[in-house]
Amino acid sequence: MNNNEFVDIKNRKGKPKTGLIALIAVLVIFGIIVLFSAGTVVPAGSTGVVVTLGSVSENTYSEGFHFKIPFVQSVEIVSNKIQVYETDASAVSKDLQTVNSKIAVNFRVRSDASASIYKNIGADYQQVILMPAVQESMKAISAKYNAEQLITNRNQVGQEIKEQLESKVSEYGIQIEKFNIVNFDFSAEFNSAIEQKQVAEQNLLKTRTEQEEQLVIADADAQKKIKAANAEAAAIKAKADAQAEANKVLTESITDELIRYQMLEKWDGSLPKVSSSANPLISIGLEDLEGNTKTNNYNSNANTPNEE
Repeated sequence: MNNNEFVDIKNRKGKPKTGLIALIAVLVIFGIIVLFSAGTVVPAGSTGVVVTLGSVSENTYSEGFHFKIPFVQSVEIVSNKIQVYETDASAVSKDLQTVNSKIAVNFRVRSDASASIYKNIGADYQQVILMPAVQESMKAISAKYNAEQLITNRNQVGQEIKEQLESKVSEYGIQIEKFNIVNFDFSAEFNSAIEQKQVAEQNLLKTRTEQEEQLVIADADAQKKIKAANAEAAAIKAKADAQAEANKVLTESITDELIRYQMLEKWDGSLPKVSSSANPLISIGLEDLEGNTKTNNYNSNANTPNEE
């Protein structure tokens, strides 16, 4: 046996072993692939929609690890977390003003409706369901209010749009969490008119405030004058009452003896030459004094001896 024949026999004996190893390796890899294909993980806040050979099952998987039939079933993930949908919306107000709005909608897909939405609408449910409903609701509610009311009653308008939107999308399994009107935008002419109105209202308010302040000041001055007048009148009355009381006391204290005494105190000793009803001597007792004087003079003359 030559060397070439030996090498050929050796090669033929080694080939079956190499092929077996390769086959085992393939089977192991295939097993690993099958093993991984038999399980799936549904993320938190999501629902797993089971699709069997293209057919959507009504049974869904909640979050966590689940088994499925390899190469036959697939699991499509539908998020049930709150999502934000922002868009521009155009509408016409009750007074025919064009309203351009920026709105934001917080929504989520209900877990029990995940399979239905995936089957009937697909992953593009925002554009298919949500956007037309938002635009329609915005137009319907804006038409109920004039432009100024849309601004002043923004919260109420937003709540009504939210309720209208919920009635349109809830049947598809979409739940509206919150509806926000980020901004209202009107024509330049309308914005100018609103600004002028606000300026006029502010000026009117300022004028009314100034008038009220003047009225308060005038009322305070009037009250001050009334108080001063009342105080002065009270002082005059008190003074008059005091004077009247003094006169009363003085009147009650005057007697005939006091008058006679006062006149005697002021008499200089001279008798009046003429006595009349207007100047009666008897009123103060001078007639007695005069009579006594005459008697004394007479007695004095009678007792004086005649010089002859």
